[in-house]
Amino acid sequence: MLKADLRAHYINKRNELHGADRLKLDDLLLIQFQQINFEGIQTVLSYWPMANKSEPNTHLFNGYLRHMIPQLQLAYPVVQNQEVMQAIMVNEDTVYQTNQWGITEPKSGETIQLSEIDLVLVPLLVFDEAGYRVGFGKGYYDRFLAKKEEHTALIGFSYFDPIPLISDTHEFDIPLHLGITPKRIYEF
Repeated sequence: MLKADLRAHYINKRNELHGADRLKLDDLLLIQFQQINFEGIQTVLSYWPMANKSEPNTHLFNGYLRHMIPQLQLAYPVVQNQEVMQAIMVNEDTVYQTNQWGITEPKSGETIQLSEIDLVLVPLLVFDEAGYRVGFGKGYYDRFLAKKEEHTALIGFSYFDPIPLISDTHEFDIPLHLGITPKRIYEF
């Protein structure tokens, strides 16, 4: 299927999940996430889940990482303009704001370069069996990740099993290293 069709289909599927079902799925995603060896991970780019988009609760994953990695440095994305996304370091004093697209992001903070990031939690709606993902269609992450270092791991979370193939991927799409569903971890 094409990304646009998959996007519409999986937005509907996520919106059909009721609160209690999503909480259960988030817990199952966390259990899978806890199976990963995070040795060598010090700096993580995460994101604030958009409740109105029924995104997996990344706060659970961030909390687990903070528990497992005492010196963890956490960053969140900030969209600077129509083309550019930056990673901004956050801490317990960070003030957040919601941008024009409904994305919660740090109001200010120190920018960190992609080369310094060990792990990126990548938002998505669904991924395929090759690790390619369907996001919300703006391309921010693909442009940002185009210059990632070899050591930077990419993990995505989906409430749904991977699909066989996204038929319209192109050379600029960046595949995941790991895709996590409530049932298992897929390695690419």
